[in-house]
Amino acid sequence: MPARVSARTARTLTAAVATAALAALAVAPAQATTAHRPGGERRPPAALYTPPANADANRQIVDLLRHGKLRDAAGVLAMTLTPQAVWYGDGTPAQVESSVRATVTDAARKHALPVLALYNIPGRDCAQYSAGGAANTAEYEAWIDAVRRGIGDRPATVILEPDSLALLPADCGADDAQGSLTAARYTEIHYAVEALEPLAGTKVYLDAGHSGWHSVNDIVPRLAEAGIADASGFFLNISNYRSDSELAWYGKLISSCLAYTATGGAAADCPNQFWPVNDAQGWLDAHVHTAPSAMKHFVTDTSRNGQGPWTPPAGVYSDAQDWCNPPGRGLGARPTLNTGDPLLDAKLWVKIPGESDGQCTRGTAGPNDPERGYPDPAAGAWFTQQALELVHDANPPLLPH
Repeated sequence: MPARVSARTARTLTAAVATAALAALAVAPAQATTAHRPGGERRPPAALYTPPANADANRQIVDLLRHGKLRDAAGVLAMTLTPQAVWYGDGTPAQVESSVRATVTDAARKHALPVLALYNIPGRDCAQYSAGGAANTAEYEAWIDAVRRGIGDRPATVILEPDSLALLPADCGADDAQGSLTAARYTEIHYAVEALEPLAGTKVYLDAGHSGWHSVNDIVPRLAEAGIADASGFFLNISNYRSDSELAWYGKLISSCLAYTATGGAAADCPNQFWPVNDAQGWLDAHVHTAPSAMKHFVTDTSRNGQGPWTPPAGVYSDAQDWCNPPGRGLGARPTLNTGDPLLDAKLWVKIPGESDGQCTRGTAGPNDPERGYPDPAAGAWFTQQALELVHDANPPLLPH
């Protein structure tokens, strides 16, 4: 804001901010709940934690207010005031330990449950838009040890390494002939599970991609190899756009197949998301008799799936990158621990809505995103145009009409 504004302008902006905040609070879901661990241990009642907003989001809100776009300002503010994950990637062990401790301490003070997205696996994102991560297994394990110390005995939900299992080194030609990097990936994930899951009040969820990616028969062995038996469960749809109903069915199929294989069955025999629903349900009824409370649970990312996945125009792009800043998407269901589904522990906003997926060129020479006519911001940078799209197309609506 400029150093000098008129008193009338200051009053107008203040009133607008207050109106926006009230609107946001009016649509914020009640989060009070008592979560359960598989063994029956109770956590204290918790609200999901809302971290400080991206500084550029706040700048966008102020800019919208200056231009008299009060409803848009209220919408972006409401979006930033909705519980979201806190991401940790890169940084030294000392830095991540301090930062994690500050987050979980602040959350505990507010009687809230923080969602920590850990994103530092070696070979992260197969050297694509979000390349980086620890240099090797030893460095990663030291980083995880620091996260463990930072969490301590305070509650936390851990989203462990998005894309780590759905995008193995072997999937993108990054491995050697012996498969040593993929083997190391499984070792690293299992190490993190064993380090973090035993902490009091901590639940760890592993990567299972989403329903438009791997089949159930493919992802279940990966989860097993990575140590799902020792974790609370798995996560779906991080930074993606699949619908809630599609994810619920996919998650049920994965949970059921994990239960089936735990008793000696083969993952190849399980029904997958491409089976007719009635056929798949019939198979489950005949072969899976484990109670939902004893099965592996899952969480979903609903931050941007309000309009479902984007269907690219046919025959236009050699690589449409339907996951990368697709146009016309909207915020999805508000985060909640009260899902009504015995296998679905939470709907969460893991991807920070309004932050770019990267500079998408969709198989063209670039630098413009051909769907938008201008270059997208770098991965993780604030994307003002997309933030407004998400607010305008939110489903359910973000603000009352």
